Amino acid sequence: MVMFWIAVLIISTLLYVLLDGSDLGVGMLFGLTRDETRRATMISAVSSVWDGNETWLVVAGVLLWSAFPAVYATLFSAFYLPLLLMLAGLILRGVAFEYRHKAERTKWVWDAAFAGGSLAATFIQGLMVGALVQGLPVENGEYTGGEFGWFSPFAILCGIGLCLGYSLLGACWLVQKCEDDVREVAYRQIPVLAIGLLVFLVVVFVYALAENLRVMDRWVERPFLFVFPLVGMVTALVAARSVRLRRDSIPFVMVALIFAAAFGTLAISFWPYMIPFSITITEAAAPHSSLAFLFWFAGIIVFPLMLLYTTINLTVFRGKVRPNAGHY
Repeated sequence: MVMFWIAVLIISTLLYVLLDGSDLGVGMLFGLTRDETRRATMISAVSSVWDGNETWLVVAGVLLWSAFPAVYATLFSAFYLPLLLMLAGLILRGVAFEYRHKAERTKWVWDAAFAGGSLAATFIQGLMVGALVQGLPVENGEYTGGEFGWFSPFAILCGIGLCLGYSLLGACWLVQKCEDDVREVAYRQIPVLAIGLLVFLVVVFVYALAENLRVMDRWVERPFLFVFPLVGMVTALVAARSVRLRRDSIPFVMVALIFAAAFGTLAISFWPYMIPFSITITEAAAPHSSLAFLFWFAGIIVFPLMLLYTTINLTVFRGKVRPNAGHY
């Protein structure tokens, strides 16, 4: 039961990163253009999927609460303020998504809210990941770092890095879904964002070595982890070639594989810890009876239905959006 729910949590989190990450990336790129036709097309590119994509974040949170309550309690104690800011960004983004189509004189306010909410939510997510990688102060299973124990230059750096990564994912999504000006602008943005992300990875690696972060020891103990960067390098080369040849459907898949490789690297680096080097999977898991009770409804009904819905949604709304498409 424990391994089943760990697998469900991993799949849910990865799906959120890939699916809503592309939406958040489009939201940040949305703020870089002032052309209303382009903005309308960018909105249309995510309008059919963004609401469902965010559901995977809810799934991950509910799984932590029900299947791994010790991790839920620790993370929410540590990240209370960042999580409130992230949720505020997501809510502001969702409200702006709807209101901008009805506003006239105040449309610029909702445009700024859509881009700003996307940026805030992405930055906070990266910041929390960075804090986890660096390590949270936890003693006897309880967070002891105070209101700002998560704050550090490394966490800020990871927040900036995720903004670059999600923007790259969003640009690849626009290439796949759009035509004409929006597609060409996205193609020009991809190399710039990719170089920025590469610089970020180099800086993070140097910082981790300089600060002697504990996670680096895992690379020595588990040399098979180098498979993931190798996969990332190969997919990056394929993505670069597809951009040069203007193969619209390939860049998003390749960048998604890069994200999956990075996610796998973090997951295996920390295994068997859920809170790095503080709380293990076994310590975090709810009693077997609770996990089994969850399985008979959430495990065999809700989770498969969500996977089916996501698959059908992406299939039905596949293909390009019209440049002059209106509100969904």
